[in-house]
This record gives sequence, C-alpha cells and structure tokens, in this order.
Amino acid sequence: MRIGLGGPRVRRVLPAGLALTVLVSLAACRPDLTPPGAPTSWPSASARFWQWQWQLDGTLDLTVEAEVFVLDPVTTTAAQTAELRSLDRRLVCQVHVGSVHPQDPDATRFPPQVRGATAARTGRSWLDVRRWDALRPVLADRFRLCRGKGFGAVLLADADGYAQSPGLALDFDDQLQFNRRVAALASSLDLSPGLLGSLGQVAALAPDFDFAVDEECVRLKRCDKLLPFVDAGKPVFHVEYTGALTDFCVTSVGYGFASIRKNRTLDAWRSPCPSP
Repeated sequence: MRIGLGGPRVRRVLPAGLALTVLVSLAACRPDLTPPGAPTSWPSASARFWQWQWQLDGTLDLTVEAEVFVLDPVTTTAAQTAELRSLDRRLVCQVHVGSVHPQDPDATRFPPQVRGATAARTGRSWLDVRRWDALRPVLADRFRLCRGKGFGAVLLADADGYAQSPGLALDFDDQLQFNRRVAALASSLDLSPGLLGSLGQVAALAPDFDFAVDEECVRLKRCDKLLPFVDAGKPVFHVEYTGALTDFCVTSVGYGFASIRKNRTLDAWRSPCPSP
C-alpha cells in the first residue's frame, strides 16, 4: 500500500504509532505470494509484499521466515540452496562486479591493467569497467557459479565505481554502459539482475534491472531516488542498520519497499517491518 496524496511523486506518512497499527492489521490480510516459478519471475502484484533476508556472514540460518534470500555464492553450498528451493525460497547471489578482493577465488584472473585504487575500508580494488573484453569472461563464470548452485537471481555489487575514488578515469557513461552490459549478461544466463546502490543511475537503469537493494535510504534521506523501481512494479529490498523499526518502517513501507533492520555485518539476525 502506498501512503500518500497528490501527484505520483508525493508521499505522506501517518503518525508512527497509528501507521504501524494499520500495517500490522494489513499484514493479517496479506495475499498468498506467487511461488517462485521461473527464476526471472517477480510478479509485479507481489512486489511490495516480499519478506527478505540478507546474510553474508556466519552460519547460514535456513529457518528464517522470508521468501527471498540474498547470499554469498561462494560460501553457500548446493545442499543449502537445494533445501531453500524446496521451501519455495527465491535465491539471490551477491556478486561484486566492479571490484576484486585478494581473497576472491578468481582474483588472479584480473590483471594489474584492469585494477584501480584499493578501498581502505573493504580491501577491494576497483576494476576498470571500460575493459569489458577482459572483465566479461570472469563475470560470466561468477554468474555460472550462481546458476550451478541453484540461484535464480544475481545482485550486482560495487556497480558505482565512477562515483567513488576508483583511481581510474571513469565517468557516468562508462559506468552506465557497463551496468547495462552486466545486467544483459546475467539475463542471458537465466539470472534475474538486481542493482545494489548506485542511486545516481537508478532512473536510467531501472528498465534494465528486475529489482533493487538499498542500504539506509531512510537515514540518508534519499528513498525517493528508488521510485523508478516502485513505479515500475519492481521490488525494492531495503535495510537500515540503526534505529528502531518505528523510526523507519512507516517511511519505507509508505514508499512500497520491503524493509528490514540488520547488523552491518549482515549475519543471520534480522528484524522485519510489517508487510502492507
């Protein structure tokens, strides 16, 4: 349910206590979700009803009550994905398409010529996204690993190097072309492409991607940048790392997002907002 009045880009939220009471009541009337079916299927009528989990650290909790799981394709086993698929869970593998870490299993496949600066916080080196001929084979193999383990979708991480300090002369158009190429590559391998971050390009990229994942748009006051996905009936999976649910759920659910509270380590713990 979108809470708001006026034009298509204007949202108004209810007072926190009243709105959350309404949301909890509506959750009891929540329609049954369409089973996963084809891996690229995200029924638009269900976009805002998904419950989701994002776990990249710690022992994987297969019992989480969520329809969508975003996981690491390297550490997640085929047995774990098989069990989740038997429960009709939608599986999304997170793949770093614009960076490489020394501990990545395929790190040696990226020659020095395609590497830029190393981010101090993550230890990941940015990649020269203009070198498509060099990057495509490695990315294709990363995606094939996802498919081989039973994932049906891929979340593209570090797809915004142009807006960081990559140590490379990348511009908006370089990144845009690369992101579209990677989305097309994923689709060609029967993986539904999703976009992580890169809010500066969402308006241009929403037609090329099937869903989006956002971090802290409420705290950073930039949720409106994700509206091209919402208006197209595509899921937006949103996470906040600070604050109580009452601090952000009314805003994010009002925008039509599927929202949760997580630890920054992205371990198994989660606290979901009520679904509309």
